[in-house]
Amino acid sequence: MEMEKLIAANQGTIVDVRTYGEFIGGNVAGSINIPLNEIPVRMEELKALKAPLILCCASGGRSGEAHNYLSKYGVECYNGGSWLNVNYFKSLSN
Repeated sequence: MEMEKLIAANQGTIVDVRTYGEFIGGNVAGSINIPLNEIPVRMEELKALKAPLILCCASGGRSGEAHNYLSKYGVECYNGGSWLNVNYFKSLSN
């Protein structure tokens, strides 16, 4: 799948949309944390990140919401689902 290859090749930016508290409890190395509720006010920051954005959260629900929202604004992004899955694909690059 294309998204897994992008992650393994260190392409784009991994954006974790969980809360800060969840993020500091464990995250993908090199990912950035922009909680789902902050996305509308941080659009310029998101648009400036290296595309595509690989969105992740705890289970894929919030990253799916983020994907739908960002796609409407023309941001190239993928719903990576659980951060643990993204972390697995990221580990394949090592």
